[in-house]
Amino acid sequence: MTTRSRKIKCGIEIHQMLDTQSKLFCSCPTKIRKDPPDFTFLRRLRLARSEIGEIDPAALFEFEKGLQFLYEGYNDSVCLVEMDEEPPHPTNMEALTIALKFALLVNARIIDEIHVMRKIVIDGSNTTGFQRTMLVAVGGSINVKGKEIPIETICLEEDAARKIDERKDQQTVIYRLDRLGIPLIEVATGPVIESPEEAREVAHYIGLLLRSLGKVKRGLGTIRQDLNISVEGGARVEVKGVQYLDLIPLVVENEVKRQVKLLEIRDELVARGLSVTDILFEPVDVSKYFEKTKSKVARSALEKGGVALALKLKGFKGILGKEIQPGRRFGTELADRARYWARVGGIFHSDELPGYGISEEEVKILSEVLSLGENDAFVLVFDEREKALKALEAVYKRVLEAFSGVPEETRAANTDGTTRFMRPRPGKARMYPETDIRPIVISSQLIEKLKGELPEPPEETLKRLKKHYGLSDVLAQQLFSSEYLFFFEELVQETGVQPVIAATLLTNTLKSLRREGVNVEVLEEEHIKRVLKAVAENKLAKEAIPEVLRALAENPESSVEDVIEKLSLRGLTLQELERLVDEIISERKQLIMEKKEKAFSPIMGIVMEKVRGKIDGKIVAEVVRKKITEAISS
Repeated sequence: MTTRSRKIKCGIEIHQMLDTQSKLFCSCPTKIRKDPPDFTFLRRLRLARSEIGEIDPAALFEFEKGLQFLYEGYNDSVCLVEMDEEPPHPTNMEALTIALKFALLVNARIIDEIHVMRKIVIDGSNTTGFQRTMLVAVGGSINVKGKEIPIETICLEEDAARKIDERKDQQTVIYRLDRLGIPLIEVATGPVIESPEEAREVAHYIGLLLRSLGKVKRGLGTIRQDLNISVEGGARVEVKGVQYLDLIPLVVENEVKRQVKLLEIRDELVARGLSVTDILFEPVDVSKYFEKTKSKVARSALEKGGVALALKLKGFKGILGKEIQPGRRFGTELADRARYWARVGGIFHSDELPGYGISEEEVKILSEVLSLGENDAFVLVFDEREKALKALEAVYKRVLEAFSGVPEETRAANTDGTTRFMRPRPGKARMYPETDIRPIVISSQLIEKLKGELPEPPEETLKRLKKHYGLSDVLAQQLFSSEYLFFFEELVQETGVQPVIAATLLTNTLKSLRREGVNVEVLEEEHIKRVLKAVAENKLAKEAIPEVLRALAENPESSVEDVIEKLSLRGLTLQELERLVDEIISERKQLIMEKKEKAFSPIMGIVMEKVRGKIDGKIVAEVVRKKITEAISS
C-alpha cells in the first residue's frame, strides 16, 4: 500500500488468553471476577538495572511517575504467587501443550529446551516488577489469500493484572489480581503486511487458528492485537491494545496518516530553514499577566499557588495546529507528552489561541514578552511550578524530535481508531532468565503425540458448517470472516435456534448495531445465547433481536428476560395470535367479502402493527392466509 506515495510495513502481535484449568505458574483458577475483592494490599515497585548493567527506558519512564499500587485479590483465586510472596510453581503443561499445538498448526520450529525469562515491567501490572515469558517456537508461516505471512515467534507468557481505577490525587493505581498469571499465547508476524485491510485479514486468520484449538477464552479483552507500523522514511511505532478486529484497519490507516504528516512537518521545518539549535529551553514565568484572566483552567491553577509558564518555539507557527489524525493535531502530541511525563491536565498553544477563556489581549502580551517573530509559536501550561517545568521539558523534547520525523515509541489505540502516546519503546535490556523455574525439555514423543491431536483447518470447518447447517455461500463466508466461526456451532447446539438466525445475528446484526454506535463489545456470549434461546422457545420474535441486543448493550447487567418484559416484547403463542387474527377478521368481514384473497395485504398490515417483534412474520402470514380462506368459504 502507499499513502501519499509512501509504502508501509506492518507486523502484528496477537495475545490470546487461554482457557486452562489453572494459571501458568500456580493452581489458581483462570476466572475473571466481577464481585468485590476479599482483600487488598499496597506496594511500590523499584527500578533495577538489567544483568548487563543497563536501564530499560520504558521501565525508567514508569518509575519516574512515582506511583504506588493498590492490589485487590480473592481468597479462592489469588494466591501467594500472584502476591509475589512465594516462588512460582512449575509451568502449567496444559497451557504449554496448547502453545505447542499452535506451533505445529503453523509449521513453526519448536524450541527443544524451553527457558522461562523475566521481562521488566514496573507499571504496576505485575506485582513482581516483571512478566514471565517463554519462547516456544520460531519460523512458522500462514497463508492468507495466497500470500505467505511469516510467524517469527510464538511465546507463552502470564497475563497482567487488570487496571481497575486510578486515584490521581493520591498517585495510586488500583489493579485486580484475578487476571494476573492467566496463560497467554503471543504470536508475532514478520513486518510484511502492506495495507490496513490485510492487517485485519492476518489477525483474523491467526485468531481462527487459535480458536480452533478449543482452549481459548472468548469475549472482550481475551484477545488483544498490537501493531508494529512504519512508513517509508520513518521509524517503527508499536500500537498496543486493539481489542476487536474491525478496528484494526482504521488504526493502521490513522497511524500511517499520522506518520506521513509528521514526515511532512519535518520537511516543512527544513524548508523554513530551522534546526534543533533554533529551539531553546527557556521557560518564562508569565503568571502576573493572568491575574484577571477569564480562563477557568488558569484561574484555578493560580489560586492554588501554581504558576503560568510559557515556552517560545521559533518558527513553529501553524505547525502546532496541523491535523495529523482525525481530531488530533501536532499540539495534541505535545499535550500527550506533557500529561504522561508531568501528569498535568494538558497544555495551550498559540495556534489555538485566543480561546478556552484566554483573550486576544493576553495572547498579544505573551507575544511581546516572549519576543515572538512573525513565524514563531509558544506553548503555555498552568500548574504547580515543578510539574509545569517538567511538562514544558517534555514538550521541548518532543519538539526536537519533530526534526527527525517519526519518533520510535509505544502508542495506545483509542476507541475511535486514532492513537496516543503511551511510553517510550522498550530497549533490549529488559529480558533476563527466571531462576526459579527449571527449563522444560520438549521430547520428540510429545511432538508426535500432539500431531495426532491437531484440529481441522478453519477452511475445513467452514465447509462442514455450510453442509451440515445449510448456510448460503454468502452467509457462510461472512461467518468465516467474522470472529465467531467456532462460537456459531456452539450457539446452535446449545440454544436449538435455526442456524440461519444465529449466523445472521453474529454477522449482519452485530455489525449493523456497531455502525449505529451501539457498544456491542460489552455484550457477553451468555447475552447472545439467552437471546437466541428465547427465540428458539418462541418467547421472542427474531425481528426483535436487534432491539433486545441494543438494550443489553446499554445495560449489560440486565437479564434478557427483564429486557424482553420491559420492552413489551414477550412472544405471542400461536393460540394468542389466532385469537387476535380472528378478532381483526371479524371486525373487517365486509372488506374480506369484497376483496376476497386480495384482502390479505391490508389485513396483514393491521395484524403486524399489533404483533411486530412478538412473533415471526412468516407464522403471521400463514395464520392470516388460513383465517381469510376460512372466512371466505364460511
